[in-house]
Amino acid sequence: VQLQASGGGLVQAGDSLRLSCTASGLTFGNSAIAWFRQAPGKEREGIACIVSDNDDTVYSDSVKGRFTIARDNAKNTVYLQMNGLKPEDTATYYCVADQQGSSWTRTTDFALWGRGTLVTVSS
Repeated sequence: VQLQASGGGLVQAGDSLRLSCTASGLTFGNSAIAWFRQAPGKEREGIACIVSDNDDTVYSDSVKGRFTIARDNAKNTVYLQMNGLKPEDTATYYCVADQQGSSWTRTTDFALWGRGTLVTVSS
């Protein structure tokens, strides 16, 4: 089972990007999927999660109102739409699956991690 995040790149402050998370050997279905990020010199932080069953979404305060997580089950893909990007959003972004409990913000809350995609926001 592998997860792959894609869509990162170099953008200017205020721009938008859409990240995609695809899986091989795993059907996302209604499972909880989250996005984490790790900025240089900082710990990984959970920033968005689409929860199981009802597709409710939750966000960290740092991205609330700017980022949107959504899933397309037909494509077995989860997206992270990022608008109004800021230099402090510069980080490697990871999609994660296989939630271990009911929490979503800690790295230990998910057992399956994909390779990240780098987002760089210039000022």
